[in-house]
Amino acid sequence: MDNILPAELKKLFEMAVKASEKAYSPYSKFKVGAAIICKNDDIYTGCNVENASYGGTICAERVAICKAVSEGNKDFIAIAIYVDSDIIFPPCGICRQFIAEFSNDITIIYGNAKNIILSNIRDLLPNSFSL
Repeated sequence: MDNILPAELKKLFEMAVKASEKAYSPYSKFKVGAAIICKNDDIYTGCNVENASYGGTICAERVAICKAVSEGNKDFIAIAIYVDSDIIFPPCGICRQFIAEFSNDITIIYGNAKNIILSNIRDLLPNSFSL
């Protein structure tokens, strides 16, 4: 992690790791945390919150984005996503579209304790729906 990410993105990823500790994931058992940084340097975190009615589950990425938007921030630079698993998961399809709604140029960092992938929304969701 130290060699891949610039200091500000490393800090963002570390905040996502910490956010994952608050996850409510009794069904999948995957604790996921996210941290998003805005152009004004405000940072918001989120964790996944599962529900027995799976459609009621909300991903960590969307929690962090909703927290930012509810505070008036919609200009994002980067989002970091951490999953407490041996498997690395990129954001799901709904989260990719949710992220793309606010930026077509956002940096996305996702990984686990062993590996981190640095990407952007254009690579993860080409030809996204947009206004």
